[in-house]
Amino acid sequence: MRFLVVILLSFISIFPSLTYAQSDSLTVDSIAIDDRTIADESFYYDGFDIIARYDSITQLDFLFENDFSDWPPEEYEETSIPDSLINIQMQALNELTPMDFLYTKDVGSFINLYSARKRRLTEKTMGLADLYFPIFEEMLDRYDIPMELKYLPIVESGMNPKARSRVGATGLWQFMYRTGKSYGLQVNSYVDERKDPYLATEAACRYLKFLHHIYDDWSLALAAYNAGPGNVNKAIRRSGGKKSYWEIRRYLPRETRSYVPAFIAVNYVFAYPEDYNLVKNPVKIEYSYTDTVHVNQRVVFEYLSAYTGVDKDMLGFLNPMFRRQVIPKSTEEPYAIVLPKERIPVFIINADSIYVKSAIENPELEVPEQNQNMVSYKVRSGDVLGTIANRYGVRVSDIQEWNNLRGTRINVGQKLIIYTSRP
Repeated sequence: MRFLVVILLSFISIFPSLTYAQSDSLTVDSIAIDDRTIADESFYYDGFDIIARYDSITQLDFLFENDFSDWPPEEYEETSIPDSLINIQMQALNELTPMDFLYTKDVGSFINLYSARKRRLTEKTMGLADLYFPIFEEMLDRYDIPMELKYLPIVESGMNPKARSRVGATGLWQFMYRTGKSYGLQVNSYVDERKDPYLATEAACRYLKFLHHIYDDWSLALAAYNAGPGNVNKAIRRSGGKKSYWEIRRYLPRETRSYVPAFIAVNYVFAYPEDYNLVKNPVKIEYSYTDTVHVNQRVVFEYLSAYTGVDKDMLGFLNPMFRRQVIPKSTEEPYAIVLPKERIPVFIINADSIYVKSAIENPELEVPEQNQNMVSYKVRSGDVLGTIANRYGVRVSDIQEWNNLRGTRINVGQKLIIYTSRP
């Protein structure tokens, strides 16, 4: 008898999903959120791709104000929020959305994942939200679809615009190649518009609205967004024609079983971060402090960075659609480069040099020494170009060239860009 029990337990440990598929319960009474049961192991297996893409946020570590690299390893703390309170809070959220928010065992597991196991990453997504949510909200409003969908890229990519799944889905909204092309997103050897925050967000809104038109149910639309309408239709047929996500869930692909619970959990955690002592990790850039310049010449990021002083990692983040850190020459519409606003004049002044360097294969990088330290000087009463030039050890003609000044007249409050080796 003991031998048979050992064999049975071994079989269960090898095939956890078999037991999980039969225990797809919607009850929320006495949930043991961190009870590493067979079902919980299956949750981690089913949600593996979601978790892996969430981990990709570490590619953006350079972007955040707080660096936890020198901290002791993060200790996991089990949530102390009672299930009854989570259920009440979830019902309150459900009253404010046309979507269907339920608190289930797997939703609880994802709440635990985002609020505790991956809390450092969640605090980073809270910082990224300041960048991306205004873009998402504006587009969601334009297409008249639920604002709660702004949380979907957290599940899809951790809001990492360069995230890529094991099957090739790419960008904030994780478009597959064929779907992206069908919604007008250009993909070639140098450009991948699936990574562009604006273009991909609009394409995602159009696609989500189309899917909701098919199913008239947002949970099913989300399932179709993740697995494709074909898999959702197949699950509906296998369920005997049921039209609820929760009723067809067991017939969906593994990741899609976790997809909607993860989406619900993210909405909940972002609504109640203080309950889990989550503190936003701010990012170092705001889109309101950036602007665009248009180019139709080839531009290599290495030279763009050297001449403007913008870090290459930051250039790559602000311009994620360019796949090889190269903006190709365009004979049609020019490409837009996103730069910090204060570096736009610097780019304009050095544009010809950047174009020349970028057009040569493997040129030696020779950047004027003065470009290494840029100062933004605000003109005060009594200032003239001569005194300002003497203060920073440069020539009047240099200041005129850097700021596109035709004469020597300057105005109080005017900002001048100056390159100097002096502090």
